[in-house]
Amino acid sequence: MKYLLYLLVFLIFQETGICAPADSVSTSPKRLKRYHVNYWVTGSIIGVGMAGDYFAISRLKSKPKITPEELTFINSDQQRGLINPIDRWAINQKSSDRDLYTKISDYGEIGIFLLPSLLIIDKTIRKDWMDLLLMYVEGHTITFTMYNYSPLGPTFVNRYRPFVYYPEVDDRMTNNNSRNSFFSGHTGSCAYSTFFMAKVYSDYHPELGAKKYLLYLAASVPPLVIGYARVKALAHFPSDVAVGFAVGAIIGIVLPELHKTKIGRKLSLGMYDSPECTGVTLRWKFSDTHPLTIN
Repeated sequence: MKYLLYLLVFLIFQETGICAPADSVSTSPKRLKRYHVNYWVTGSIIGVGMAGDYFAISRLKSKPKITPEELTFINSDQQRGLINPIDRWAINQKSSDRDLYTKISDYGEIGIFLLPSLLIIDKTIRKDWMDLLLMYVEGHTITFTMYNYSPLGPTFVNRYRPFVYYPEVDDRMTNNNSRNSFFSGHTGSCAYSTFFMAKVYSDYHPELGAKKYLLYLAASVPPLVIGYARVKALAHFPSDVAVGFAVGAIIGIVLPELHKTKIGRKLSLGMYDSPECTGVTLRWKFSDTHPLTIN
């Protein structure tokens, strides 16, 4: 499913990129990109990450089933009492809501995954659609790799999902995915998507100043809603959601920052043409209001 979504985002960006007007070389300064993307390096990260993701998912969903003896031990008063007060909320809900919130979180994740495609509405951002698309897929690949292989993920952490604590849930002992509660991959993926979107828009619009933090505040809402749905779906504890949120948000901010072209913040190079002569324009911006232009 993730790979089909990547293809859909690619087609959206490509269609808009083709329709975008070309830059004028002779009459306007050459535009330096906000980000630098090495296609070979980024492509390799994406390829290796997707291959690793393919093998990891099948392995994580093939963990041993819970035995009747283990289930009895898990649901003992002593073991339930070891759950911290914040996470205890997850084992005191209505199990009848599980299917509804599972659908909400699954379909909601797809919608949030596609949300950054709205960046193409901005004409300046649209011109760099290929680089941004590769960065976006690269970041998702890193987020999935963090889930699949980092010490924070279910490869190293065997934590029972909340539905294991509900006697009325039928698939407690038949579900191979019952030991993968920590951390919330849905929340991590959604947090990466929205924080990537906020970071990119802020980088293209430095005039926002401190107002950019309102964008980050807005970016927090969708993944938190998905995280809430995952808890209601009996798939995660609140602490699983918190870690997933942090992982996704950090990658969403740090990845574009690592790709940022430093020279693009200060320097612009272009050509000019007049009846008297043709030449090169070099503009060094000391501040937003006092650029120095040399012809």
